[in-house]
Amino acid sequence: MPWDMVRAVPAIRRSPVDFLTRTAARYGGAVAFPLPRTPVLLLTDPAAVRRVLVENARNYGRATLQYKALATVTGQGLLTSDGAPWRTHRRIVQPAFHHSALDGIAEQAVAAARRLRRTTDPGPRGTEVEVAEATARATLEVIGRTLAEADLRGVAEQLVDAVGRALELVVARAQSPVPGTWPTPSRRRLRAAVAEIDAVCARIVAVRRAATVAEDATDLVGLMLRAGSGDEEIRDELVTFVVAGHETVASCLTWTLDLLARHPAEQAALHAELADVLGAPGESREPTWDDLARLPRTRAVLDEALRLYPPAWVITRTSLAPDTVAGVDVPAGTLVIVCTWALHRDPELWPEPETFRPERFLGAPRREVGYVPFGAGPRLCIGRDLALVEAVLVLAALLRDRRVRPGTGPRPRVESLVTLRPAGGLRLRFETLPG
Repeated sequence: MPWDMVRAVPAIRRSPVDFLTRTAARYGGAVAFPLPRTPVLLLTDPAAVRRVLVENARNYGRATLQYKALATVTGQGLLTSDGAPWRTHRRIVQPAFHHSALDGIAEQAVAAARRLRRTTDPGPRGTEVEVAEATARATLEVIGRTLAEADLRGVAEQLVDAVGRALELVVARAQSPVPGTWPTPSRRRLRAAVAEIDAVCARIVAVRRAATVAEDATDLVGLMLRAGSGDEEIRDELVTFVVAGHETVASCLTWTLDLLARHPAEQAALHAELADVLGAPGESREPTWDDLARLPRTRAVLDEALRLYPPAWVITRTSLAPDTVAGVDVPAGTLVIVCTWALHRDPELWPEPETFRPERFLGAPRREVGYVPFGAGPRLCIGRDLALVEAVLVLAALLRDRRVRPGTGPRPRVESLVTLRPAGGLRLRFETLPG
């Protein structure tokens, strides 16, 4: 009944991911919400998710409240656009994410790991670090090189900070009962943050435009300049990459380190692989692009962390024409919500779903729909392979001679914002492995 939804509003605002998971557990893999105007369908059934994201993807667009809110910050980049503009931009920037460009990302990822190692230097007695912030800061150089083929650490940091502030304000506004058009202080702060984003992006584009853009350039700004894209289009893709690329990797590394800290046996198995490939602690070397294929457990650890803490914890679509999904009639204009968090915890797909068990991903084919941390189908995240290469090498380089343990204080709750974050940060302790 509609009144049930009214009574659920406080729970939705408090923790939308918990509300969606409880709803799916109670009512099943395809739940129609009793709303009077816009039909809403919650999906956690694998076949239903495959229907929407893969088999009939053309019938499901991104004109949803989630993406409209994101567009307040990102503009019409790949994350929020649809149709011809999306296809055009995807074709232009694809070379920045092609496999041939990933070996260059490997070098940048190892450099990022060096910065993270300095932040987490254990010293003689170990050290405690706020890892959510540390992983975000350490990976800034990867952004600069990928975006504009330059060392943009200072500028990138300003851009990431401004985008983070803007996204927090967008999420807060979406959860507020105050109409979004009212001139509230948070709305003024959002306008200021977006203005700062615009100014930083303009500087990045101006610097890149002043340099020579080679015919074989593979950085995002260089590719778009060569294609004749306008400054606003480039700005939107810059911000989109910060949201969908940098924040995704930082979130993945944060939760991976947390899981390893709380599961010493799994961390020991990881250390055994790193010692075998990179050398024993005390004499280990940095990983390289050529080591990626020799680090299957490291990759499995990250895959399992992405299962438990998918950065894109919810995916929304709007049906463009009538369809039938999991036996449910879907009228045109239906808001479809795919709860990745709940899908990844389906006990029929994942025995002991709450247990951190990286061996799920060892020697077994990847699950195409029951596992969708980067989406699926034609809208699969363009930066998936880049993110995984970066995360594997950063994790291997960081932990080749050190271990991570839980820090002081209670473990923070999971905050479901644009990505999943530890509320108030996450403190972990780093110690040197005995040589």
